[in-house]
Amino acid sequence: MAIDSLWQRLRGLLRPTPRDPEAVPHARTSSGSSRVADSLRSLLDDPTIPAAVRSELATDFARIESMLAKLERGELHIAVFGRVSAGKSALGNALLGRPAFPVGVLHGTTTEAGQATLDEAQHDGLVLIDTPGINELDGEARERLAFDVAEIADLVVFVCDGDLTRQELDALKTLAATQRPLLLALNKADRYGADELTALLDHLRQRVAGLVRPDDVLAAAALPAAQRLIDVDARGNETVGERSPPPDVAALRERLLAIAAREGKTLSAINAGLYAGRLTDQVSARIAQTRQQVATRLIRHYCLAKGVAVALNPIPVADLLAAAGLDAAMVVQLSRVYGLPLTRAESGRLVAVISAQLAALMGAIWGMQLVASALKGMSAGLSVFVTAAAQGALGWYATVLIGRAAERYLVGGKSWGDAGAKRAVADIVASLDRDSILREARGEILKRLKSRRG
Repeated sequence: MAIDSLWQRLRGLLRPTPRDPEAVPHARTSSGSSRVADSLRSLLDDPTIPAAVRSELATDFARIESMLAKLERGELHIAVFGRVSAGKSALGNALLGRPAFPVGVLHGTTTEAGQATLDEAQHDGLVLIDTPGINELDGEARERLAFDVAEIADLVVFVCDGDLTRQELDALKTLAATQRPLLLALNKADRYGADELTALLDHLRQRVAGLVRPDDVLAAAALPAAQRLIDVDARGNETVGERSPPPDVAALRERLLAIAAREGKTLSAINAGLYAGRLTDQVSARIAQTRQQVATRLIRHYCLAKGVAVALNPIPVADLLAAAGLDAAMVVQLSRVYGLPLTRAESGRLVAVISAQLAALMGAIWGMQLVASALKGMSAGLSVFVTAAAQGALGWYATVLIGRAAERYLVGGKSWGDAGAKRAVADIVASLDRDSILREARGEILKRLKSRRG
């Protein structure tokens, strides 16, 4: 299946995100991005993905399309994360040089669906993403937001305005677990004297050791406090006024631009590739789920057909031979469901292997079935209604076992795996509730028999 080969390609392309931007050789950046882009196109164009699965995961496929476009434009997406009161929106505006994001304590709510409302703005190839304030969300919602942000951002700037609270440190650890590069921006740095600021930065570097590189803990002042000015005119009259200093985000901006220039494409490619890998897993799971649902209906259909055929056939042993033919036909149909078609001969051999293992495990049951078959013949069919439901139920149960074992073989790519057929069949037998299946089978077969007699 194409989706499987795509995931193998992605695994070969992706490496853990480096903590040091300089650790990525620039020569590999372009080729790596190009190969990831090719893999994304393959995922988007994969003809083996059913329309129903594409529809169910439409939002994720749209995200892949936007990530592909982002790669082609050479953008680096940066999420600004933190408390509302820490000034994250103001910091985003200062980095952009324009008021792109609303600033205020009421900004940053979540939608009814619980998904984060994110604002985006672009500047010099950097796309900043403003996120809801983590202090407005409970612990579970903060964790979900962190992973949502990580899925769409290549790098995260975590904004604080002093020593980290427990809530902030927990959120930072959650973000670090997503393997996205992190910068810690100490905003409102103008509130501290030089010595105090140096001490606070050193303290923060110690607290985030192992989460954020020391060089990526930076001071900033998005909205410096207004300075009091006294103007004295020629007559000595004093006029008191205020002046708002310009934002001080030069160090943070330079760091972001340096990362973008040195490894922006690599970070973007890794993020897109990881997202595509997760989507590939989801697609594969949905397809497997759909196949299993179809296979379950198919097995049930053959169970009913076999149970009734066995119950209605008055000729000794002939009912068992007819049942074997139904099992082989079922396995042929299952192989088509799983995209690994078997010939009738291959199906017959597979049924023989499974039946041999079942006979070894359940010899007594098969012996009862033969006795019941002979009893029907000796009574010229008069005992059909007495024995038919019980014998048909055993036939039903056998078909469930054969169908599930054949499924295991097909899911394994026409392989029993290292454990072999014996272990696989034993696992299937152990996993099914025989009594429950037999009760259901007898009930269904009796209904059929009564309707035929009526």
